[in-house]
Amino acid sequence: MSLGYLEILILIPLLAAVGILCGLPARPAALAAAAVNLVWGLFVWMNFDPSQAKGLAPQMPNPERLIFSDPKIALSLGLDGMSLVLVLLTVLVTLAAVCLSPGRALSGAQARLYYASPLLIGAGALGAFLSTDLFFFFAFHELALIPTFLMIGMMGHGEDRVGAAWKITIYLSVGSLVLLAGLLALVGASDTGSFSLADLQAAAAKGAFGAAEQKPIYLTLLIGFGILIALFPFHSWAAPAYAAAPAPVAMMHAGVLKKFGLYGLLRVAVPLLPLGHQAWAQWVMVLLLGNILYVGLVTIAQDRLDKMLGYSSVMHMGYVFLGIVAVNPIGVNGAVLLMFAHGISIALLFALAGELRKGIPLLDMTMMGGLGKSAPVLCFLFGFAAFASIGLPGFANFASEILVFFGGFSGYHGGPLGFLQITTVLALWGVVISAVYMLRAFRHIFQGEVVASRTVTDLGWNGRLAAGLLVLVLLVAGLVPSLILDVLPGSVQVILGQR
Repeated sequence: MSLGYLEILILIPLLAAVGILCGLPARPAALAAAAVNLVWGLFVWMNFDPSQAKGLAPQMPNPERLIFSDPKIALSLGLDGMSLVLVLLTVLVTLAAVCLSPGRALSGAQARLYYASPLLIGAGALGAFLSTDLFFFFAFHELALIPTFLMIGMMGHGEDRVGAAWKITIYLSVGSLVLLAGLLALVGASDTGSFSLADLQAAAAKGAFGAAEQKPIYLTLLIGFGILIALFPFHSWAAPAYAAAPAPVAMMHAGVLKKFGLYGLLRVAVPLLPLGHQAWAQWVMVLLLGNILYVGLVTIAQDRLDKMLGYSSVMHMGYVFLGIVAVNPIGVNGAVLLMFAHGISIALLFALAGELRKGIPLLDMTMMGGLGKSAPVLCFLFGFAAFASIGLPGFANFASEILVFFGGFSGYHGGPLGFLQITTVLALWGVVISAVYMLRAFRHIFQGEVVASRTVTDLGWNGRLAAGLLVLVLLVAGLVPSLILDVLPGSVQVILGQR
């Protein structure tokens, strides 16, 4: 049985994780698998032809493997520009997460679980982003959640790590059940008897989803995906979970896996149910302002770095939602680019927070100060990550946020502001809020007087290479955003119904 190129992309981390759990040397095997998968992901990128990519038409030899015929469920993988961008995000963050794992500090079963978990999360995310069948789209995401729950509960930080593990388990399990109900309703309404996205797209083009059906199905999908994304007011699980999670798990979930819900909205809900999307758009605008403004103010109030980063991640999801509800090429391009930029920048921040935790377990910023003197490289890289997060020009976050804001005013030709334009103006205040909390954190941690007994060892070479790679990606994608945007036209056409 021959393997397709995209199947290999999923199998490399999956088989490596299984091998590590069965006794392979944990760190060498994980590093080798993550590095090879990055190379393979770059090979897929280099061989991708944007001119031929519309929807999820496979760009590589990749056979469909039929599992059930009635209803039709098949392991089928495909690639378009949007999924390609998220594949690149996944392989980059996976390698960085493995490099920044604690090395010799762990041994035996702990080390095996620690190094296998980022690979399993990465394999699940890759499977979800590449699946063209809704059953496997859902199943791969659930696979990635299992090590997330286990790692927070078993190897997390803080006295309340078990409570945080239960909270994220309950929230995301409920979100998954709601999402599953929405996907089943979508398949049932199509009368195709198939979970294939291609079949559902064909049914939608023929008018299978009437206006009366679209509104409740879209709402169900929005709630399911919204819980997984941490859309306000379903956001309270995220910050405690990320604060308790080991750094590699926080990197993988906040940087990669949380993008599954946003990807699902753009891949499934918006193109198949455009009338449902239109019906609930104003409500989504109100909720995304909750992410940006309310959660942003909560972020400012945090004294612990890990919780501040957790709330910051939740806050920035509001910008992506703004690009999605704009439903125009500029906004959607900005949303996809921001998914990539945020994934890299928040993974970098959680990685550096993990290094700080080695010397300051509670990450209480009020008890820090002057660490730039003892850890200059860590200070330098944290500064880059902070500047990227607040949208400083030159970084990918700036390019993506500008597109999102321009998307909010695309088609506006003067006169009274519409609901979308008012939402965009209010969302601009989030830029100020994010600058306040991130620059405050940098000042508390790295500047000022040195706090006695609060020293941190500077990054080793593994950490420098991993963090430096992420910074380089943010700069390249920020200075030349066309590298990302040029692969997206086919995806954007399908999302907007311009087939």
